[in-house]
Amino acid sequence: MNGYITVQDAAEKWGITPRQVQVLCKEQRIKGATRMSRIWIIPEDAEKPTTGRCASSNTRESNCNDK
Repeated sequence: MNGYITVQDAAEKWGITPRQVQVLCKEQRIKGATRMSRIWIIPEDAEKPTTGRCASSNTRESNCNDK
């Protein structure tokens, strides 16, 4: 399909596993990703979502602003 890539293509592009791309799609964290039958299609220009994790620190204080 023109304008879309597969889960495998996105995984290679972003340096993560295909399973992680599927999870990101299911969690609706990839803008424009759509499920067609049993496969996910992802827009070619979609960006890898951030992890949403806080930066680690050697101190007991967290670097997250939401705590």
